[in-house]
Amino acid sequence: MTDVPQDLAAAQRTTLRKIVSADWTSAVLALVAVLAVVGVVHPNFLAAGQLVNVLQSSVYAALIAMGLVFLIPQNEIDLSVGGNYVLTGIVAALMMRAGMAPILAIGLALCLSMGIGLLNALTSQVIGIPSLIGTLAMSWMLRGLALALSSGTQVTGVPLDDPIISYLGGGRVLGLPVSVLLMLGLGVVLALVMHKTPLGYRIREIGSNPDAAAFSGIPIKATRTLGFVLAALMAGLSGIVALAFFTVGDPQSGGGIELFAVAGAVIGGTPLAGGKATVFGALVGSVLLTAVAIGLVYFQIPATWAQFATGAVILGAVSVDGLVQRQKRFRK
Repeated sequence: MTDVPQDLAAAQRTTLRKIVSADWTSAVLALVAVLAVVGVVHPNFLAAGQLVNVLQSSVYAALIAMGLVFLIPQNEIDLSVGGNYVLTGIVAALMMRAGMAPILAIGLALCLSMGIGLLNALTSQVIGIPSLIGTLAMSWMLRGLALALSSGTQVTGVPLDDPIISYLGGGRVLGLPVSVLLMLGLGVVLALVMHKTPLGYRIREIGSNPDAAAFSGIPIKATRTLGFVLAALMAGLSGIVALAFFTVGDPQSGGGIELFAVAGAVIGGTPLAGGKATVFGALVGSVLLTAVAIGLVYFQIPATWAQFATGAVILGAVSVDGLVQRQKRFRK
């Protein structure tokens, strides 16, 4: 009986060590620091409504970042997710305006987004074009196609009274927007897939040592293809959520969202070097960057400097995270 308190204390110390050494710890600490700094100067920033607004605004990049977590650890990248985000919303809006039922339009648009992921996998895994180059070219193609299909204007006519559109765009449960709950729910599901299924194990092993992974029988091309498809699906889903919230398809939207998502994933503890992955970290990293962007507004940074300041913060955060990861490797 006397060993029970000691065992409990040992378990608590072990849990604390795991939290401190987790890949996402630095992102969580940075988020707390940003909230504290901005909140001290501008207490309204910490109001419940404003914090919910931060979460709401982070949904789009966070969904994309969580999808990229299944690709980046495999030493691959998808820069077409921004174009996918835009095109999926445009195509869904056009089909709805033509009279198609929203549920069917959304389903077909998401199928299109997954098809784009398959094309990216084809160019990378079959043709052999580096994913950085291939998906960058694909991004330009998708954005150009979105502009052409919409004639360069916003696509209106989305049925606002449809339950799916109204619920996803403006519904709330327990005071939280449905889109935020969707983000959190998918975060839990994807985290379980990453850490509790063979797919997650294969993804991490491929990034750690592709040769050893191939020798052990892991289907590298098939696993990377799944990564491309999942990343594309999450980008398309993000576009659908944006369409439901803004109620128009905008071919000019989502500028830089792909880099915002990549930065969120990296800051959250999924390094570009591969081999490590954290879905929770990608979510936190995206919320962190959104909090920084909104915090700059509170400090009345001129709009002409806001983009520069946000980019500088992203560069600094990624650099700090890189130094932290390097220190961890040296300690090992």
